[in-house]
Amino acid sequence: MRTKLSHFNFDLPKELIAQYPAENRDESRLMVVHRDTGKIEHKIFKDVIEYFDEEDTFIFNNTKVFPARLYGKKEKTGANIEVFLLRELKKETRLWDVLVDPARKIRVGNKLYFSDEDGNDLLIAEVVDNTTSRGRTIRFLYDGTDEEFHQELAKLGNTPLPKYIERPKKSLVGIPVPKANDSKFQPPYSEMDLAEFDRERYQTVYAKNPGAVAAPTAGLHFSRELLKRFELKGINQAEVTLHVGLGTFRGIEVEDLSKHKMDAEYYNIDENAAAMVNNALTNKKRVCGVGTTSMRTIESAVSANTTLKSSEGWTNLFIYPPYEFQIANCMITNFHLPKSSLIIMTAAFGGTELIMEAYQQAVKEKYRFYSYGDAMLIL
Repeated sequence: MRTKLSHFNFDLPKELIAQYPAENRDESRLMVVHRDTGKIEHKIFKDVIEYFDEEDTFIFNNTKVFPARLYGKKEKTGANIEVFLLRELKKETRLWDVLVDPARKIRVGNKLYFSDEDGNDLLIAEVVDNTTSRGRTIRFLYDGTDEEFHQELAKLGNTPLPKYIERPKKSLVGIPVPKANDSKFQPPYSEMDLAEFDRERYQTVYAKNPGAVAAPTAGLHFSRELLKRFELKGINQAEVTLHVGLGTFRGIEVEDLSKHKMDAEYYNIDENAAAMVNNALTNKKRVCGVGTTSMRTIESAVSANTTLKSSEGWTNLFIYPPYEFQIANCMITNFHLPKSSLIIMTAAFGGTELIMEAYQQAVKEKYRFYSYGDAMLIL
């Protein structure tokens, strides 16, 4: 029997899509789902430590989000253009795969100008190829060093928040503060530019390796204080890298899930992380994958004797029920949108019936959904 996309649909009120994170990273809500009994508990995220003991191992995705959204102008006409950087193709030639909007205005040979707030042109790019209806390959015309070039990109770029986060771009000042359990919960920060706020909060505290255009959002709930408590309790922290691309969030357009193809994403697992995870497996300890990206990474690198192997490469693994997970025996994830590849993987791990029941409870209890939303621990 084929697994169907429609099995993963549910009604999600728009007001439950979080526009801001909880005031403190580790004080979002946490739903705990027990696969063996079907029991569902409602906790605060920092309570997660209560479910783990010494030598249990967490697997974190240490990718770092880079400021991938640029706003520029087209030569001659001065038309406003949004350029979303996907990946750098060649460092030496500064070639990048990008998405452009509005795409109909951007043709091969066009030059695009990117300026700072004072109107100074910091970067110029030339469109050299069409890749898809919205996709282009562009070459940045820049003579400085690679480090200087990336510094200019960082100055110009904006945090690539998902489009469904709809709120003012500039200041947190003067925005009314809703109740803490409201999806629009906006903590009473003093004066702070929202761009600066998102640059910090749409990034895990352990982010190291730049390359993602979206955050591994399950990791956003971990504070430095909570990770220190893990360390003191003897809970191991293994790190892998998967550079999250937009393909993770691309809609699924086929009813038969066996026909869906994921975009490939780069991953890396070093020997230290593999050894730490395999030691936990040997000693029958808990191994917890933090987020769907960590889960996809480790499931892409399973050895013949069902241990984790150190490796790097590209993975387009799409996990959907039924699927037998080889490495992690528990998982932390956010609450995802209906019919997304993310809820489908979560259901593959927790069981479709139980996870869809948990989602109904999450809607009823007004949990906050998606990137800045609340979390689920599946044991």
